[in-house]
Amino acid sequence: MEDAAGDLKQALPNVCDSVQIHVEVHQKSSSVAKKEDIRMSVLKLLNRHNIVFGDYKWTEFDDPFLNNNVQSVAIVDTDLKLKDRQPIDLSTSSLSLHVFHLNEEGPTSENLEEENDDITAAHHWVLPAGPPGTGKTSLCKALAQKLTIRLSYRYRYGQLIEINSHSLFSKWFSESGKLVTKMFQKIQELVDDRDALVFVLIDEVESLTAARSAFKAGTEPSDAIRVVNAVLTQIDQIKRYPNVVILTTSNITEKIDMAFVDRADIKQYIGPPSTAAIFRIYLSCLEELMKCQIIYPRQQLLTLRELEMIGFIENNVSRLSLVLKDISRKSEGLGGRVLRKLPFLAHALYIQSPSVTMTTFLQALSLAVDKQFEEKKNLADCV
Repeated sequence: MEDAAGDLKQALPNVCDSVQIHVEVHQKSSSVAKKEDIRMSVLKLLNRHNIVFGDYKWTEFDDPFLNNNVQSVAIVDTDLKLKDRQPIDLSTSSLSLHVFHLNEEGPTSENLEEENDDITAAHHWVLPAGPPGTGKTSLCKALAQKLTIRLSYRYRYGQLIEINSHSLFSKWFSESGKLVTKMFQKIQELVDDRDALVFVLIDEVESLTAARSAFKAGTEPSDAIRVVNAVLTQIDQIKRYPNVVILTTSNITEKIDMAFVDRADIKQYIGPPSTAAIFRIYLSCLEELMKCQIIYPRQQLLTLRELEMIGFIENNVSRLSLVLKDISRKSEGLGGRVLRKLPFLAHALYIQSPSVTMTTFLQALSLAVDKQFEEKKNLADCV
């Protein structure tokens, strides 16, 4: 294997050396193996496969120890470092291995009044948790997930508190200020644990900031502005701690007033998924469908990086991946939630058998995309 790797490196003169590569190792929830033993086995795996072409993920292993203890080994975020798309020589790269368990218990709800209160003020996750999606909120959760894994040498685990902005007004009218303070006191208890990296996510923050504008215009009751001022005050108090990250999302950016904007260190516009992002979404869905044998037999699909490496030339290996690339391109403009649903709608609408070949499934997916744009147009015409 080492001779073959050496031959491959000679055949690829532009192999990239001496870069930092992050390797995320998902340890099975049932595994009690020591992290150091897992690291050693993963390093042996990487030594056997030391030339890679960008992000890559192993889910099956020849090593029984890895099979028993590891869900996946993933080389990640190489796009951030390799703009010229050259292969990577892992043997000369600086490897950062991040071994982690996923918390599978799901979120708990934070209700600040009666225990049987059906209005949820916030959701609370222990990180790392389950896989993220593709929307703004999911991207914030993904960022929290990624930082928890990357900073595991400093913090033992992460805490994610997602605050329900709408509930601040719908339920807490008249006692809003005190209840916001009570909620942040609970957050403060998490922050006081220096082993925890705490993320506070305020979703749809424009519902808070709009209240300030309405109050100034004389159309909003004074209690509403007390909610907003209480949130701002509490944010100012906890953001001083080194183990706190505050995240907010908004669908209506023009509604956010400067009191919130000035507090943000980073402002990032998230538009619709690009062709590359859509390709990855579809690819992950197809992998799941092949794993369940809804698509059968299993077909090897190339990543966009691998298609680039062969110059997008069509052959027996690349043909289906190029079809998926074309479907991804014509899917531009669709949101992440819709894109995740489309492979399953394709099966429900256009496939009558319990299993289907990849070629037939991609034809159905293409039809489902066309139908989605047709429905959007019909809805727009009705407005």
